[in-house]
Amino acid sequence: MKRIVILTLAVAVLMNVTPSEARRKGLVEDYPALAPYFCDSSDEAMAPDGQGFIRRWLLLEPISKPNRTNTVFVDSYLRKHLDTGWNKDGFKVPENGDKVTMEVEEQAPVDLTAGRPRNPFEEPEKKIVRKKLTWHALDSKLFNVKLYRYAVGTETGRYGAIFRAVTVIDVPEDLENVRLAVGSNSASMWWIDSEEALILSGDRRMVMDDGASKRMTLKKGRHVITGAVINGPGMSDFCVRFIDEDGNPVIDYTITKL
Repeated sequence: MKRIVILTLAVAVLMNVTPSEARRKGLVEDYPALAPYFCDSSDEAMAPDGQGFIRRWLLLEPISKPNRTNTVFVDSYLRKHLDTGWNKDGFKVPENGDKVTMEVEEQAPVDLTAGRPRNPFEEPEKKIVRKKLTWHALDSKLFNVKLYRYAVGTETGRYGAIFRAVTVIDVPEDLENVRLAVGSNSASMWWIDSEEALILSGDRRMVMDDGASKRMTLKKGRHVITGAVINGPGMSDFCVRFIDEDGNPVIDYTITKL
């Protein structure tokens, strides 16, 4: 730990930034378990990958939301717990390292003594605590964003969580009749410029293009895509891209620096 602190201070001096800013730039270096799945977001705009998937995201550290089963993820449940107004009413895109303080349901460490998660026999008493969560800008090395690996790799959670994701795209010319296509594990909601575009309810595995929005025209200019994924037990991930009327990937835009 002392070595990390000394290195962080040295980087801060060389780059003329504060130690906290220097540390934020090296999240993957600080947490090597992230390396197979993520790299720190660069300062350059990037294009979608060859299949049109968006790999650059701001991810909030997981919001504790214990659930013993994913069968509760019906539309009404998702609207209550995911569509809470966090990305509406003049939503400002967070910056890498920004912090959010919120009240969350506390949950005990996961019991893995049986080699898999073991639920307690009795429903634990609900306890609300205040937690400070941090936004991190990361580029996924895979077409799908491994939220479970993000949580475990940063030692911020494992199961029973809500994940928030934000990205920003620049569209050089109007893109007509495109659809936002998403796959998620488990349920999720997605918005474009604070307007709901898609909801994926129920207990589901991540499959590319599992759901798609209505046809839309993405006007020339900048657009903010936000999403929230919830899962109880099990893995968590998502993939997002735009497709045309024939289901082909749309790649005529860039993803900004975050």
